[in-house]
Amino acid sequence: MAATPQKPAAATPRRKVSRHRGEGQWAAGHFTPLNGNEQFKKDDDGLNVRTRIETIYSKRGFDSIDPNDLRGRMRWWGLYTQRKPGIDGGKTAILEPEELDDKYFMLRVRIDGGRLTTGQLRVIGEISQEFARGTADITDRQNVQYHWIRIEDVPEIWNRLEAVGLSTTEACGDTPRVVIGSPVAGIAEDEIIDGSWAIDEIHRRYIGSKEFSNLPRKFKTAVSGSPLLDVAHEINDIAFVGVHHPEHGPGFDLWVGGGLSTNPKIGVRLGAWVPLDEVPDVWAGVIGIFRDYGYRRLRTRARLKFLVADWGAEKFRQVLQDEYLGRELLDGPAPAQPLQRWRDHVGVHRQNDGRFYVGFAPRVGRVDGTTLTKIAELAEAHGSGRVRTTVEQKMIILDVEEAQVDSLVESLEALDLTARPSSFRRGTMACTGIEYCKLAIVETKARGSQLIDELERRIPDFDEPLTININGCPNACARIQVADIGLKGQLVVNDRGEQVEGYQVHLGGALGLEAGFGRKVRGLKVTSEELPDYVERVLKRFQEEREDGERFATWAARASEEALS
Repeated sequence: MAATPQKPAAATPRRKVSRHRGEGQWAAGHFTPLNGNEQFKKDDDGLNVRTRIETIYSKRGFDSIDPNDLRGRMRWWGLYTQRKPGIDGGKTAILEPEELDDKYFMLRVRIDGGRLTTGQLRVIGEISQEFARGTADITDRQNVQYHWIRIEDVPEIWNRLEAVGLSTTEACGDTPRVVIGSPVAGIAEDEIIDGSWAIDEIHRRYIGSKEFSNLPRKFKTAVSGSPLLDVAHEINDIAFVGVHHPEHGPGFDLWVGGGLSTNPKIGVRLGAWVPLDEVPDVWAGVIGIFRDYGYRRLRTRARLKFLVADWGAEKFRQVLQDEYLGRELLDGPAPAQPLQRWRDHVGVHRQNDGRFYVGFAPRVGRVDGTTLTKIAELAEAHGSGRVRTTVEQKMIILDVEEAQVDSLVESLEALDLTARPSSFRRGTMACTGIEYCKLAIVETKARGSQLIDELERRIPDFDEPLTININGCPNACARIQVADIGLKGQLVVNDRGEQVEGYQVHLGGALGLEAGFGRKVRGLKVTSEELPDYVERVLKRFQEEREDGERFATWAARASEEALS
């Protein structure tokens, strides 16, 4: 019998196979495709732009600057173009970069560990007065930022800074930025360990070196042996936190992968104890992982925190030990919770040598060159040759004899630099904002200063530790997510239907004590005009409803949405 013909099987549709691009991790062989930032870094190392600034751009002027240098490589030397005056926040995301750019620069002076001599501070002040129209803001990473800098003046500014041991090297860009440190390192009575040597050694070995001058994104470092946990270690890419090992004595607990911006993450402990003399090597290992395994394909995922989140602490530590250190790290204890809420060292405090240091609070980090020069003169007149900046936009004068303390405090008060600030003056922080920043949507510095005045007038008896952080855009330079009251700048509609400057509100964030991110109440946005009324209302409800000893952050976590609105 003839075989029955079989119906041909239906052809299996062929799947379109796309080439896997990976995440741009060099260690996995993913070198292409390149986004614009990775391309200009591949074309020329950012550190090389200094020669062009000195020999070409400073002589031929702003219009001679190559666009990839202007909006890219010049950051490796602390230079960003500032916002052109008169452009409102509604145009921030609409205009092209060349439309937003003014022909002036922000220039960031790198101050590792926040450590300055009075001679260095005087030079910073003099540069401000001569080249920056008096501007000089203290940042929340211990730096000083100028505005209104002309490209023609940059070589002379560098000469003056470098003559006193300062620089702008890798103050910005995809680089290892300033290493922040305890501003009272080596002098505090309660210090666990002084990390100053490690900060200096990291700087000496690696800053300005092409070994780490092409990272996926910026890399932020913190080193502190203070039991106050005074460097916001939880939100740095790498942090060394002072601890006592039960067998080996004082050293550092290692944290990695912290950061804020639009995808905030608290850093994770690797459970490793690092002695002081090994800190630079371990730092180089961690930043080496970031350079080689960091995600370069998408800028939005190029921070170390994303790699740490994907790998987890155990794998990260194993890769660090096996591939970068060639040895095991010792296990160690976690840092103890700080006993104080304030971590800014404001006020009068005894040093370990019997002298005193005096911490004081400028308004939201806003100072000027004349004031900085006067601070240097005051410090010297009261027997000090050393000053410090803090990660809370504050300053400290060290080494003051007891007999000189009262006179110094009074002299600072005369400059509106109080060592006895209200909670509002002490706890309010603000980023640069729309005045100069091309990313900003709203005003911040003036708004923060006005808010301080209003709250001091309206609630003069409020004395609880409280942080109010004001940011001009979503990028969290002022750490809005970890503030008691965090204010993220955006355009909002007022009750008259007009689009005006305002803020999305985050409530109950914290670092140190139960670190975590603030709560967002659904639909809660406040116009700039309404801001003092809103903050006053919420703080009075807190005073009415709080339990004995309860912190604002704890109350905000349990309060009703009505109470927070």
